[in-house]
Amino acid sequence: MSRSDRLMELVRLLRDGRVHRAEDMARETGVSLRTIYRDLDTLAASGVPVEGARGLGYRATADVTLPPLNLSLTELEALHVGLAVVGDAGDGELREAARSLSARIDAVLPEDRSAPPAGFGFAVYPFADAAGGFAHMPRLRAAIRARQKLRVLHDEGDGTEVALVIRPLELDYWGRVWTCTSWCETEGGFRAFRLDRIRRMDVLQGLFVDEPGKTLADYRAGTPAARPASRPAPTKTTE
Repeated sequence: MSRSDRLMELVRLLRDGRVHRAEDMARETGVSLRTIYRDLDTLAASGVPVEGARGLGYRATADVTLPPLNLSLTELEALHVGLAVVGDAGDGELREAARSLSARIDAVLPEDRSAPPAGFGFAVYPFADAAGGFAHMPRLRAAIRARQKLRVLHDEGDGTEVALVIRPLELDYWGRVWTCTSWCETEGGFRAFRLDRIRRMDVLQGLFVDEPGKTLADYRAGTPAARPASRPAPTKTTE
């Protein structure tokens, strides 16, 4: 039995909530008592809720222990969207559970994830902010696929609202906050704005085609001429 398989077997044994002696676990997995002690230390250091002491026994303190999971970015988005909805519900117990689960997920995310390394928690962006943009996502996705122009009324965050005609190019997820990268025909440059600040959105008749300096590739390449002089270049931040 490999070490990874043995660790998973220990998790399986401990998850029943009963106290298990190290000697019994060593016999079950076919290794020495010293190896079991090292394995239990490894599980505890990895975040598995194991408690106990040598000579007394060990048990898992959580009701459910999940094996390691590999999530795609889209799956992570779906998970956080669900947590945002639950966290905005009226059930206080579920709301607190969603916040606790979010914090635990944030704590184990790798540092090289595409979402920002800071500001990923619910304390930064309340659930209502995240949920506020969900209603616009189906039409935005459809408009990106069809290359459909949109007119949006956007809250600038300082008490003012602006009406913009845009070519939506891409949706980005920043952990609680969705943004839309677009070419803004009104301002003549790229803009990345938060979906939860869209107050109104209308689909226009006109379609758009790729033009030099106005494509998603140009935005990612940082084409200088494609940015409006009146605004700083949009950056991938959570604000």
